[in-house]
Amino acid sequence: MKKKRLTIENRLLIDQLLRLNYNLKDIANIIETESSTISREIKKRRVKGNILPDNCNKVNRFPFVCNGCLCKSYCKKQKYYYNYLKAQENYVNTLKNSRIGIDMTIDEIDFWNDYFKDKIKNKNQPITHLFNSIENQFPKSIQTFYNYIHKGYFTSVNDEMLARAFSYKPRKRHNEITTLRFDNFVKSGRKLIDLNEYLENHPNASVVEMDTVIGKFEDKKCIMTLYFKNCKLMLMFLIDKYKPNAVKKIFKKLQDTLGIENFKMLFEVIVTDNGWEFSKPGELEIDYKTGEKCINIYYCEPYSSWQKGGIERNHEFIRYIIPKGITFDKLTDQNINDMMNNINSVTRKSLNYKTPYLLFKNIYGENITKKLHLKPIKKNEVNLNYKILIK
Repeated sequence: MKKKRLTIENRLLIDQLLRLNYNLKDIANIIETESSTISREIKKRRVKGNILPDNCNKVNRFPFVCNGCLCKSYCKKQKYYYNYLKAQENYVNTLKNSRIGIDMTIDEIDFWNDYFKDKIKNKNQPITHLFNSIENQFPKSIQTFYNYIHKGYFTSVNDEMLARAFSYKPRKRHNEITTLRFDNFVKSGRKLIDLNEYLENHPNASVVEMDTVIGKFEDKKCIMTLYFKNCKLMLMFLIDKYKPNAVKKIFKKLQDTLGIENFKMLFEVIVTDNGWEFSKPGELEIDYKTGEKCINIYYCEPYSSWQKGGIERNHEFIRYIIPKGITFDKLTDQNINDMMNNINSVTRKSLNYKTPYLLFKNIYGENITKKLHLKPIKKNEVNLNYKILIK
């Protein structure tokens, strides 16, 4: 039988049936619930009459109250009554009070506040990664954990540190007249419609999203990122800003490091935006030794970054470490590797709380993982604070 909460109408019916001396099973059948539910309801919400010294044995078993007792007018023993209005009031108050406050001791709150201060303020670990590390020790569920943060019980954590509560959505765009651009010929055969056609014919192709992250407007350096959609791992490289040749050097370096066959396997399909540094796809798609095309590059539509939303969301981890407005010109390649490995060691809810590093290693093997300078960081040592850049 389906469980349901008793309503005030149900309680009124219980009150009336008790006065008519119906048995427990009949009351349960009339209200369409379990006998145990009726029994608990009466015992829990019955009201005590005037205090008398002697107790009646009849109230220790059903009906537990004196509503239908024929002796109640002259009985000298302790009486109990079931009143539907008082029962409903008791139920409402219990419901409200059960949702107020926090089910933790002051010592527990102080302990977890100190713990969060170290992991969040000092290491800037994301909330989902942090909770996954302490799930077996923390006495509440992740939803309760979030509720406690919303209510301000943990002074080291606030709502701004929580993961996004929304997803990226396509912009509403009006029908626009296509204009002739100088780069239209470059994108010929490399648009999203061409990408979809390629993926229909090659459903198992490895798809990688490519983008750049900029510090200050006047910086000469930027960070180029390559994001593997199948495992959410992100490669990061420090390059000269707005320089197509800088991207070309990275691709040549990857070919030399990995070997052409591994390069083709990893980067079979690349999706990028309309940044000037990616304006020479023909030079990026070829094997530098033979001149033959070995990978495929496709472009998003202008002002449609949501079409490569995975890499855009992953860039938020970079902003954990380096907020907007801070220069990238003082960064070194070692800084970039440290950032990359910490970011790839953050557990992800969408990966069943596994890390991108672990999934990438399982898919492509340890040899390729080492060649890309990837290494794991222990859960408790993951650090997304700017201090990791200061050594």
